[in-house]
Amino acid sequence: MLAWENIAGTRPLPERRLGSSGVTGQDGQVEIIGVELPGGTPVLSFTLGHGEDPHQVTWEHGYRVLRPLSASGTVEDLSVTLQVVQHGRPVTPRGPQRVRTTLRPGEDIGRPVVRQRLAAYALVISERGVLATEFSDRTAVPGMWGLPGGGIDPGENPAATVQREVYEETGQEIEITQFLDMQSDHWIGHSPAGVVEDFHAVRLIYAARCENPREPVVIDVGGTTANSQWVEPERLRDVAWINGSRALLGKHSRDLLRGFAPRSA
Repeated sequence: MLAWENIAGTRPLPERRLGSSGVTGQDGQVEIIGVELPGGTPVLSFTLGHGEDPHQVTWEHGYRVLRPLSASGTVEDLSVTLQVVQHGRPVTPRGPQRVRTTLRPGEDIGRPVVRQRLAAYALVISERGVLATEFSDRTAVPGMWGLPGGGIDPGENPAATVQREVYEETGQEIEITQFLDMQSDHWIGHSPAGVVEDFHAVRLIYAARCENPREPVVIDVGGTTANSQWVEPERLRDVAWINGSRALLGKHSRDLLRGFAPRSA
């Protein structure tokens, strides 16, 4: 789980670019590859820079993202393949994403550490509903809820990250079914260690199923996850989701829940 997440109502930094002035702390790098048909010849390829949104950069290359296809490699050399289509519209480059902040008004930030973090998350479905994790007081959003997942460890691929993080945060064993989505977010704030970071979160989102849902329990106690639960479909709107998770649920949960059927023993 991320130590701090996208928060409703945080104020943007007006026209501010901080990437070049801080200390670089990139966890890995991700190469974006665009194909028009699964298995087809790439029509675009770029390394995602700090603060860049893959959907936006793809658009500026003249293409629109239809869906993610695959993610391969480890955090040190990750490749994400997207299915794209030419959009045929005029392009005006917009540069990096707008930077938001969780800092207090007027707080002196000095030179923030510039960090791009690659992470993997899962929208897990079972007969009990959707798996959710609660942010702890080590984060900027204690008491709010998100999807299980977290940073990709050195030498680890995203699918392995998802399975490890889901178990550590909820005690559930899952089966990954689909590379579902990709998100990017850029803000400035304090890490759990108190360091001010110019932080670019790149999230790979997987769909997964849990055949034998148990009562969730946090295995990795003392981290950024305080609690976990299964949320029944009729309660999804009642949960205090962070913005990124709420957007993913609004986009994907209905189809995944409708398509879930427990396998016979």
